[in-house]
Amino acid sequence: MADKTDRQARLALLGNTLQDAAARAEWDRLGEQARALFPALRALAAQGPWNAGERATLERVRAQHDAAARQVAAAARALEPRLEEMRANKDGWIAYAMHSETESGASQE
Repeated sequence: MADKTDRQARLALLGNTLQDAAARAEWDRLGEQARALFPALRALAAQGPWNAGERATLERVRAQHDAAARQVAAAARALEPRLEEMRANKDGWIAYAMHSETESGASQE
């Protein structure tokens, strides 16, 4: 029975790690955890059928994953106006950079 409890604890840890990374907006860490999720779940599933407690924990992991995905989508939407502004001003930034580079080269002579 300890093995089953251990499997349920590992499931809970997978979900909690996803939830924590999303809550902290640690997008790189969240991506790593999300990529590791499927292989980890597959390895745990290979140990045998899920019991009722494990199925409940698995549903919680699914909900945590879904919530993390919603947080990522919301963060991306929040960045979109800034990215659009950057795209709109790209030509100006390039001209400024070229002008600054030209002045910098002239002042070094």
